[in-house]
Amino acid sequence: MIPFSENLSIETEQKLKQIEYTAVGNITEYYFQAVLIFQEALEKLCYHFTQQKEINTEVEIQFFKTIKPQWTSKLIYYNERYNMEQNKPAGTQKTIRKYYAKQIKKINQFFNENQEFYKYYNNGNQHLDDKYFLRNQHDIKLSLDSYYFIADKSFTTGYDYKAAQLIAFEKLQKQLTEEIKQYTKKGNNNQSNLKWTGSKVGIVELIYALHAEGVFNEGKCELREIVYNFGKVFNVEIGQVHRTFYEIT
Repeated sequence: MIPFSENLSIETEQKLKQIEYTAVGNITEYYFQAVLIFQEALEKLCYHFTQQKEINTEVEIQFFKTIKPQWTSKLIYYNERYNMEQNKPAGTQKTIRKYYAKQIKKINQFFNENQEFYKYYNNGNQHLDDKYFLRNQHDIKLSLDSYYFIADKSFTTGYDYKAAQLIAFEKLQKQLTEEIKQYTKKGNNNQSNLKWTGSKVGIVELIYALHAEGVFNEGKCELREIVYNFGKVFNVEIGQVHRTFYEIT
């Protein structure tokens, strides 16, 4: 299962890089496309796993404890980010900070409600693996989510999804906390008095040239991040830069 998962990961990363360009300047569209990518990846993973004729206990536990949750967590993460962007209120930076703080509160509530499993999973415990990560071995006394009873039992133990939620929400919590800090920092800084008065084509050409040269963050800065910061610094709405770039070329 590991080689298949690794190959699938390479394929998925290539698709993510593609949508960095096609959805640049539109973060909501980026998250939406990412959801579709990981939904397709999970379907491929499901087909490959369920086609295996013989799976021993050790492999099955590894799959549902480690491999599948990593994939499902990415789907959950991007879906949560998409929903947040869709529902994010228009308003001041203070309004957005409050909105993100509310989302963090929901995440903390999830962690509190699943403390026992959270500690078990994060501490790398193994004594309940046969209950948590083997199919058809569920124990209702171990706080099993109701969705399990209508789920495809050939591709879930119930707890693999909970593990994926923990991974996704930890990442989401860290990112939202950092974004709140950034919004706070922006609110404390004076807004740039620079305004781009050249053509939109001009700024798009400049952005693509700088991105191609890798002059930001040792070449590790994503295109959409450069677009976002250029818009803020030069007080200009850049929009869908890939369309402008394609028109140029």
